[in-house]
Amino acid sequence: MNFIQVINPNTNILVNNIINQSVNRVKSDNINISIVSPTKGGLAAIEGHFDGTIGAMGVLEQINIGKSQGAIGHIIACFADPGLLAAREIAVRPVVGMAETAMYIATLLATRFSIITTLPRTLVIIKQLLQQYGLTNKCAKIRNINYSVLELANNVNIAKEKIFKCCKESKNKDDIGAIILGCAAMSNLAPLLTQELKMPVIDGISTAVMIVESLNKLGLATSKNGDLNFPSKQTVSGIFQYLN
Repeated sequence: MNFIQVINPNTNILVNNIINQSVNRVKSDNINISIVSPTKGGLAAIEGHFDGTIGAMGVLEQINIGKSQGAIGHIIACFADPGLLAAREIAVRPVVGMAETAMYIATLLATRFSIITTLPRTLVIIKQLLQQYGLTNKCAKIRNINYSVLELANNVNIAKEKIFKCCKESKNKDDIGAIILGCAAMSNLAPLLTQELKMPVIDGISTAVMIVESLNKLGLATSKNGDLNFPSKQTVSGIFQYLN
């Protein structure tokens, strides 16, 4: 059976459980999902530039593993999209980042959107992604709930209250048509929030599953003509030998 590899760049099993809820809600019956995390060490949460760099190495490790196992596509389940372009270089099938996917899907549903994230320090990273993806003018506001990934995963009820309050404020004040949940640990709340707020609340993980499935049906994969061609032929040495 075909399978999609969903890579959680952190090592938090509770976040994996949340991701599992999100992907299994939408996947097709003939598609399996493999949710994986770095096996050679890492961090329990990705919340800054340092964290993202560490997480990117775990992403590349798992891309190689998924490729050897025959995955039809790979999803990076972290809103920083760590290692996305590097992952596309070494992959043979599509690699989709949850932030990029959520942002582009939001533009199909609304002229402007807001993003709800975790900590204030993540705002800069999200602004950089918006600029990279050419969507800065589509984002009305980035709001944070001042709650960490670990707190989200461990205090579900409190997290839900904070996210709902922030989403409601965004709907009432930001002049938007859609909201993006900017953390994998929020992803399972998207259907409930969409219903309660009566507007699209987008989770980049479940939407990424649908994108990968569609690309597979279309017979499309990441282009190897240009900068996303395979890395130049050279041996990776030292602690990075596992990427050869």
